[in-house]
Amino acid sequence: MRYLISLLWLIIFTKKLLFWVYLWQLKEYHIGRFIDHFRTYKGKRLIFNYLLLIKILLLLGMIFTARHGLTEFKFNLVYLTALIFFAEVLYTFKVFWQKTIKKPVLTQKIAVILSTGFSSEVLLVFFLFLLEFKLTKFTASLLLLDILAPIVFSSLVLSFQPLAVFLRNRILKQAKHRRDYFKNLLVIGITGSYGKTSTKEFLYTILSEKFKVLKTKEHQNSEVGISECILDELMPEHQIFIAEMGAYNKGGIKLLCDIAKPKIGVITGINEQHMATFGSQENIIKTKYELIESLPANGVAFFNGKNKYCRELYGKTNIKKYLYGQDAKIFGEENLFGAMAVARELGMSDEEISRAVQKIENKLTGIVKKDGAGGLIVYDATFSANPDSVIGHLEYLKTLPGKKVIIMPCLIELGKASREVHDRIGAKIAEVCDLAIITTKDRFKEIKEAAGLKAVFMDNPEKIFIKIKSFCSSGDIILIESRVPSQLIDSLMK
Repeated sequence: MRYLISLLWLIIFTKKLLFWVYLWQLKEYHIGRFIDHFRTYKGKRLIFNYLLLIKILLLLGMIFTARHGLTEFKFNLVYLTALIFFAEVLYTFKVFWQKTIKKPVLTQKIAVILSTGFSSEVLLVFFLFLLEFKLTKFTASLLLLDILAPIVFSSLVLSFQPLAVFLRNRILKQAKHRRDYFKNLLVIGITGSYGKTSTKEFLYTILSEKFKVLKTKEHQNSEVGISECILDELMPEHQIFIAEMGAYNKGGIKLLCDIAKPKIGVITGINEQHMATFGSQENIIKTKYELIESLPANGVAFFNGKNKYCRELYGKTNIKKYLYGQDAKIFGEENLFGAMAVARELGMSDEEISRAVQKIENKLTGIVKKDGAGGLIVYDATFSANPDSVIGHLEYLKTLPGKKVIIMPCLIELGKASREVHDRIGAKIAEVCDLAIITTKDRFKEIKEAAGLKAVFMDNPEKIFIKIKSFCSSGDIILIESRVPSQLIDSLMK
């Protein structure tokens, strides 16, 4: 019986190891973002659920029966624990077979954490065998570890952080040193709550028409990402380096500027995104403005004229500055206008810019049009979701014919602004959409109150697809915002 319980526990515990390491990686090892996850409906369910309650009751039952010598009940609880472990293993095999198991992206750091975690699991079981515990105590020990899995694996991840910080600081120092070699390199820093990646891609395409340009890669907007780009990609032939800059705390953008040393700064827009980690809208604004404050006296600042916070920052800026995008007709078009404005500042002619713009296939920001199953038109905006992009994409859909359906989870990390943001989204859904399928419960109430009967909660990918098939016909439009189940996306694209 010990061998069976040990095997079942190892499978379950390894699955939990993969999940908790995945979650920490997803939150970029940021404690504030990790904690904020437990304010969401899904996060709360990780801690408060019936299965965990049953396991706690089983553990307490084992302790009670062991102390009072209730042998028969003791073994019944052991068998019940084994049965629950077996059911969990079957579920684990199911999600593995369906390829929906949550696991981290494999990196050197992740490989070390996972190998350490799994080795510790095996050694722990071996150690329990050596102690020759009675079956009840042996099972109770494994059950306790299973209950404490979030704490165990979070401690494991955090135990590597001192080493990670040491290696991070070494990479940052090396990147600063290498950057100093490139005296004539022009660096363009791009930051904002939204629109950073699109503006970077537009600018890269346009400037490449005339200059030798390097850009940070996708998701390479942190201090380590930018440093690695400088160390691995920056070459003497590069004339311009475009660095996308992201942060979750005050001082984050200044740190990136100390590494990259930009001469041109672009703020693409500011909203409530990541307010949960910044603490307030004022902190978000100040952090984004660190880019402009880091520019030299002969630097140039560009601000999105469609954004009220950017207009306010433009007014207080004393170096050479531009507003762009005021004439944009659809959401995100201002990002293209911003890239064109920077190109003009760098001496490119209208003819050169026009020629480069013609090479840009998708001029929509953060959204890609795709052919879906059964003639559906799918607008994929799963890369990133924030209040302005959701509202902007819905506004764009308003110009298109056919039924319109949005599928999205509630937005996260909005802090105290969350209620008002979801009210706004619900009102826009009521104005534009025929149906809204919301896949998480966190702020569904607010969306429902504003959108009325058009909003429904559904989190099962198969049921969502059935709903779409019955509601839509060829030529109708599906807008997918933020992270939704990959099964659903696969079904919609067949």
